[in-house]
Amino acid sequence: MTIDDSDRVRAWLEPRADEMASLLGTLVAHETENPPGRGLRECARALTDALAGLGLDGELIGVPAMDAQEDPCIVRATVGDGAKTLYFHGHFDVVPVQDRAQFTARRQDGKIIGRGTADMKGGIVSMLYGAAAARELGLLGDGKIVVHLVCDEETGSVAGSGFLRRHSMIDPAAVAMVTAEPSAGKIWHAARGAVSLRVTVHGREAHVGQANFGINSFQHMVRIAAPLEKYVRTMLDRHTAFAMDGDDGHGSMVVVGGLSGGGSNFNVVPGTTWFTIDSRFNPEEDLEVELKNLTTIIETAADGIGAEVTVELTQFQPSASTEPRHPAGQALAQCISRVTGAEPAFEMCAGILDTRWYAQLDIPAFAYGPGRLDVSHGPNEYVDEQEMRSVAAVYALSALELLRSRRSADSRSDLDSAEKPIAEA
Repeated sequence: MTIDDSDRVRAWLEPRADEMASLLGTLVAHETENPPGRGLRECARALTDALAGLGLDGELIGVPAMDAQEDPCIVRATVGDGAKTLYFHGHFDVVPVQDRAQFTARRQDGKIIGRGTADMKGGIVSMLYGAAAARELGLLGDGKIVVHLVCDEETGSVAGSGFLRRHSMIDPAAVAMVTAEPSAGKIWHAARGAVSLRVTVHGREAHVGQANFGINSFQHMVRIAAPLEKYVRTMLDRHTAFAMDGDDGHGSMVVVGGLSGGGSNFNVVPGTTWFTIDSRFNPEEDLEVELKNLTTIIETAADGIGAEVTVELTQFQPSASTEPRHPAGQALAQCISRVTGAEPAFEMCAGILDTRWYAQLDIPAFAYGPGRLDVSHGPNEYVDEQEMRSVAAVYALSALELLRSRRSADSRSDLDSAEKPIAEA
């Protein structure tokens, strides 16, 4: 990569600033809240239209629905026809809004404000334009970019990314994968694992006038949930050795009661009550062990009061990591430094990432995208327009760097002799 390459990419992107902002506004207007997962196919069609407008061929792949999803699908596009593959991966579902007005994007002071601008429709725009720039400027070498855009990352990616894995649509020989999560200038090379549970406590309904004939499932639920508080504190104190943003907690995170409900009326003893447990476990933790620890605490508390309880596992996603000193990571870091003038730090994401679906196949996988995690799910979510274009330039240059080099992961000597990572930790 030369300075001329970087300048050519930026010169290609800058005149397209309004195009990129317009596309992001179109994507934000599609109300792809997940859960429940509505409007997915309409947004996917907008993405295939955007690909066509950039001279890229995209296809829409229907996938089986999970839970309440309506018309879930994947957008897949291949840019170039070389032998080597670089994956650009994103998701077009968003978390629920605080206000419906968030589905109308606003341009203000160099920012675009609206639901999904940071997480991660802005990143998708960067990926599409980065891929188009790489093709137009002849940066693909003897390789190709495969774009995967999935519909259900916010609820675990089983329908989208899981479909890709189940149907062998991810090539284990790929040189790398990059996903456009809002990493605030850092490279996320690792992510936590997740275990989610729904705990249902069973009782017996009775009218308040005959409450003595009932079994109050709510009262049992309170006593069953109480011992989990000690477990939550214990996990918070078990810190990861991975570098993280200084503002993030370094212990594993467990939320008890994020959702809860039950009962049929105010004057009826509740016969069924339920609550959720959601966790983000550091890579050092064994998820099978922690799942057993959680269920044991719940079942022991239930047995102690003679309560009937059902524990349902709703999510089990492993952690994932790629060595920062992997040549693919170093190439990405060098491209970022070339575009931004700053050396990026390698850190672990506080949550879970779709990198895991690729890392499990021994594909070096990283998250780097425009925006900030701390605003991405909030009422004032935004992305910086200049950052969108800078990230797009990084994606295009990364294609140049990664697709002209042989896959280093095939040789341990390449990894062992890699340079000291840029700003690791």
